[in-house]
Amino acid sequence: MSTVTTTSTKKSTGALIAALLAACIAFQLNASMLSPALVTMARDLRTDDATIGLSQTLFFTLAALFSLFLPRLSDIVGRKRVLLGMLAVMLVGSIVAALAVNVPMLFAGRMIQGVTGPVVPIGLLILRNEIADPKRYGAALGLLTAVNGGIAGVDALAGGWIATNFGFRGIFWVIAVVTVVATVMVAAWGVESKPSAGTRMDWWGVLPLVVSVGALLTAFNEAGKLAAADWALVVGAVVLALVAFCVFWAVESRVREPLVETRFLKRRATWALLVTTLLTMTGVFAVVNGLVTSLAQNPEVGFGMEPDLASLAFLTPYALVGWVVGPFAGRLAPTLGYRAVLRVGLVGSIVATVVMAIVGVHSLPVLVAATVLIGITYAGIANIILNGLGIVLSPDSNPGFLPGLNAGAFNLGAGISFAVLPALQIALGTGGSAGTSGYSGGMLLGAVITCAALATSFLIPRPASAETGATA
Repeated sequence: MSTVTTTSTKKSTGALIAALLAACIAFQLNASMLSPALVTMARDLRTDDATIGLSQTLFFTLAALFSLFLPRLSDIVGRKRVLLGMLAVMLVGSIVAALAVNVPMLFAGRMIQGVTGPVVPIGLLILRNEIADPKRYGAALGLLTAVNGGIAGVDALAGGWIATNFGFRGIFWVIAVVTVVATVMVAAWGVESKPSAGTRMDWWGVLPLVVSVGALLTAFNEAGKLAAADWALVVGAVVLALVAFCVFWAVESRVREPLVETRFLKRRATWALLVTTLLTMTGVFAVVNGLVTSLAQNPEVGFGMEPDLASLAFLTPYALVGWVVGPFAGRLAPTLGYRAVLRVGLVGSIVATVVMAIVGVHSLPVLVAATVLIGITYAGIANIILNGLGIVLSPDSNPGFLPGLNAGAFNLGAGISFAVLPALQIALGTGGSAGTSGYSGGMLLGAVITCAALATSFLIPRPASAETGATA
């Protein structure tokens, strides 16, 4: 096991958690606060919604790619140092976007912000190094990871209000201010750890891995356009992804200090977790963030709600319950077993999705209740535990590699979800005689995929070092 260099160990754990939470909130605002402002951005920059939507795609794509290797880099040069660097980059990107006078400048700002993708995994790694007690670590893990579901729903509501009263640039200035606060807190209360100090960063391995995952994301983003998609581009991107991954494997088999040792890629702890994460995101993500919000606003077969009311009725309670439940799920995982708690979340998500598909498409109260249930079971439980498993199952000699790959699996799963579930919805029909069959079909497909995630979860080995006697 590598020697861990830790400074300022007497600093308050509470202050450290507060600093890391501030950093996670700053990142999450980049991801969720802008969603209600997309129409305003399109109007102010004199472009269309599809073009503005591309700015979101660019942000999430860059976030996924940088998540692949920055956690490993932080093991080598220092986690606090890399986290501070990412916050500085986030501030620059926020200012560029706030000052944007045209679409290319906005794109540049969003791409710069995307560099900060692995804020949450690196924060969890820092905590793992400082908190030895599994229960305390689980609770802190749940608190930080719950941010991924939204800041208790307040971020989306605040984003809409700011965009309406001050324009979209006001949102980026708010993000910039929050980023400055987070940077000061991390600088003051953060602690440094370098478990792989002295190791050389494998940039030759980074390149083909980034190309592979980037090509896959491009393929699924393009496929999500359905009839308007360039299928030659989709096929070409998939081929490029496979070739790049083969190159990555060859490189990792030959270099002395690889980004990821191939023996680690062959472990069940690696591939079983990554497949479970990928399938979970594919089965759940577009159900709430795509199908439910679309049905709520559909005036023909849905409930004809306005976008802001739909967000208030569905996305806000979804994020709020995830924020509340997350720390409890993290706290229970070391006692009941990470895998057992994960399966509770997956089973609950499957049940909620099936109820949505059969009853919720016809009943607004049932649809709202089922969405809240998914907020509990996915955002508050499954998402928390999958992130936690990426930390506790990573090998001591390379603790940053699995959280990075797991973050890539989250993002890739989200892309596949938006390519596959809405495609079936449209194929089955969304109006006229077809009624709600398209929405039901898309949701049921999501439930089937989540069932596959549940089955795969039984292959994940027990993280014994992170549990207190659980045998699940």
